[in-house]
Amino acid sequence: MKEPNVSVAIMSNNEILFELYGDFECSCNKVRCSGKYIAKYEDEKITITNNAEAHTIENNTIFSAKNIESDAFLLKDVLIGKDFHWQQKENQRFQGSLKFLIENNVLTAVNVLPVENYLTSVISSEMNATSSPELLKAHAIISRSWLLAQMDKSEDIVTSNQTYESEIKTEDELIKWYDKEDHTLYDVCADDHCQRYQGMSKFHAHNAQDAVLSTRGLVLKYDDKICDARFSKSCGGISESFENVWEPVEHAYLQKIIDYKFEPDEYDLDLRKEAAAQKWIRNNPPAYCNTTDEKILSQVLVDYDRNTTDFYRWKVEYSQAEITQLIKNKSGIDFGDILDLIPIERGHSGRIIKLKIIGTKKTLTIGKELEIRKFLSASHLYSSAFVIDAEDVVDGIPQKFILTGAGWGHGVGLCQIGAAVMGEVGFSFDVILLHYFKNSEIKRIYD
Repeated sequence: MKEPNVSVAIMSNNEILFELYGDFECSCNKVRCSGKYIAKYEDEKITITNNAEAHTIENNTIFSAKNIESDAFLLKDVLIGKDFHWQQKENQRFQGSLKFLIENNVLTAVNVLPVENYLTSVISSEMNATSSPELLKAHAIISRSWLLAQMDKSEDIVTSNQTYESEIKTEDELIKWYDKEDHTLYDVCADDHCQRYQGMSKFHAHNAQDAVLSTRGLVLKYDDKICDARFSKSCGGISESFENVWEPVEHAYLQKIIDYKFEPDEYDLDLRKEAAAQKWIRNNPPAYCNTTDEKILSQVLVDYDRNTTDFYRWKVEYSQAEITQLIKNKSGIDFGDILDLIPIERGHSGRIIKLKIIGTKKTLTIGKELEIRKFLSASHLYSSAFVIDAEDVVDGIPQKFILTGAGWGHGVGLCQIGAAVMGEVGFSFDVILLHYFKNSEIKRIYD
């Protein structure tokens, strides 16, 4: 296999400001381009303006870099952390080619570049590039595996002419998950929905480059297929299985693991049981990701993540007025006063897979985990592994809801904070990977 290129959607807007540094060729008219430009989409046309000269270009026009190592382009006001508490805009510089396409009646800028170049930025964007070498190597392999698995999945969907379904909706139930269905015109996006990718702006240390180079072409495989290797910030002590978060397909390498060197005593570790989940989440059991070590946390929590200090165990409180308005805003449904939040189904990590919301006007069961997190936070709740206390009941209506939770993210696959701890205490990248991805093997698929 030859190293493939990957297409990454960076930003969407009706107007995009960009700069070309070096020698780029426009696929539409074969003209050499360099300098500052404005791309606009209006009246169903894409226009490119440079020094007061405007040119119309076609959908899917590519500005190709003559030399990927020396030429680069800049995109202004790129939105990162969309809908998260640290959402912000940055100017970002990229290697490779720049493509413009129309998606949902908006102009989208796409970066096309070799997989290994993409990965160097991902590793630095997802975590501190000065992290331990073994952690960075492990992350390079899972990021490469996830990307290539998604590209294979897209090809399978297209060639089989199948319709990808990600929602089950009835009068009483809304079950939804967020995955591949969002991207059909490019391989991946640049934000947390896929993997954080922030171009050359994150090439600030050699450790990430070294990790990608030293693991070049290495992926996780199971049954001769590239693993759909997932990761999140903190599993909360026990990881979740794939089918409880995304489509109902079981992967032998994405199943429950205890994130520690031994099973903690005095706990029933089947967290699908409500009593077991309650005890686990309300307490502080040992786990690799149960750490407050600043040196370790700084490896995984980059600048905008550092606002989060309580992630292994956390607590959120809502008044009746707050939770009523929040759920109404997020769902578009008037539930009336919220009477109760009842876990109907939990996964192996204690994450709620189905949650029943009981209101005075409406009752609805929602899932999966990200939909639950969206309903119960202005941005995203840290995870769906939480227990509920309804307090100060007046005339049958609780005046306060307290959510006590565990972990940060979906909890499937590699736990980034847990892996950082393992790397810091001396575990090698292969041991880290085989801890989180049971039944998988590490293989090189290109040189």
